[in-house]
Amino acid sequence: MNHNNDSGPRPSGKALFPLGVFFLLYLLTFVFTGDLSKMPVSVAFLVASAVAVGSSRGGNVMQRVEIFCRGSANNTILLMVVIFILAGAFSGTARAMGAVDATVNLILYLLPAKIVVASLFIAACFISISMGTSCGTIAALTPVAAGISVQTGLSLPLVVGVIVGGSMFGDNLSYISDTTIVATRTQNVEMKDKFRVNFRLVMPVAVLVLAVYTVQGVMDSHRMQTGINSIEWVKALPYLVVLVTALCGVNVITVLSAGIVLSGGIGLMTGGFSVPEWCSAMSSGIVTDMGELVIVSLMAGGMFEMIRFNGGISWLLKLTNNIHSRKQAEGAIAGLVAFTGLCTANNTIALIVTGPLAKQIGEKFSLNPKRIASLMDTVSCSVQSLLPYGAQLLIAAGLAQVNPAEIIPHLYYPFGLGLTVIISILYKRKPKI
Repeated sequence: MNHNNDSGPRPSGKALFPLGVFFLLYLLTFVFTGDLSKMPVSVAFLVASAVAVGSSRGGNVMQRVEIFCRGSANNTILLMVVIFILAGAFSGTARAMGAVDATVNLILYLLPAKIVVASLFIAACFISISMGTSCGTIAALTPVAAGISVQTGLSLPLVVGVIVGGSMFGDNLSYISDTTIVATRTQNVEMKDKFRVNFRLVMPVAVLVLAVYTVQGVMDSHRMQTGINSIEWVKALPYLVVLVTALCGVNVITVLSAGIVLSGGIGLMTGGFSVPEWCSAMSSGIVTDMGELVIVSLMAGGMFEMIRFNGGISWLLKLTNNIHSRKQAEGAIAGLVAFTGLCTANNTIALIVTGPLAKQIGEKFSLNPKRIASLMDTVSCSVQSLLPYGAQLLIAAGLAQVNPAEIIPHLYYPFGLGLTVIISILYKRKPKI
């Protein structure tokens, strides 16, 4: 992707102007509307990309556009696009054949009903790591949590907070999560390697939070029954197969392709859909679930190539001259991800934006790329789930009819993630490359 001379582009802070425009659009949107969702991320990237091309050096407009296209077509971006498309096809197929409902019912059927809060947390963790989406998990389980609140007398913001926290467990770890895909591809690491590092980082938090929820449940005198007596085991199979094969280290392309074929075959055999309806479901998953993300990834790749070409990345790396240790470098990367997440209210976009810079910083300070991918993903998920204007809390609050601010105090797991990241940076052992 480096098509300049061997010495690299001359450092220039002006090259970051398109990125400033991107953040400014969100700032103005928030100031005038109070709602960041009013600014579609695809539009923000379109404007910023146009500014990048228009303000770039490097010849006439067509020559600049060619540089932009070269960035969009680099191997990392295109591989992410392929994975996003397959993930969308799988999620659309699984949803249409009833795998989501079957998996939710299976978890609630198997887990102990008397430990209500802990059971909900485990269900959210398992379903989110299977589905690879926090929003999908929240949409599936929040109505269940609201019903449990009515049956047991438990606080509604509490049980909804449990769902949001558990959903971020899978968003952070799942092989088919868009944040995992972006974090691993931008740092050029294998998903199974990132998973192992990430698992060691977050699992103590999950166990501690689960213990807290278990104690809460045991101390509560209320008991509830889910009322689920029949389980469509075969419909839960696709998510189980995807989860197991992913954990076994099977290539993500193979995992998703197998999931599509398996869920499609089960849907046809059980009468869940016909072949044309299966095709329609895949199309819906690709276009509706992943369409904007694919477009944004292509524009982000092009925009960052323009920034790199004009010396923006070199200029930012000059700023790291004041960083003198791996610990400070990791802190800088975590801060960049957190700041971008706060500005965009989208953890995937935060990783797309900061991924290339994080890789440059990591290479300069000889950081373990597996550790950086894990760190970036964990920070982005922690910040995202604590934003009252983020998609996760807005969906949960809307379904449960509560104020997002009421849920935040009960987000034990996301708060724990943030604290763990800080501790792991401050008291980090010598790196193992």
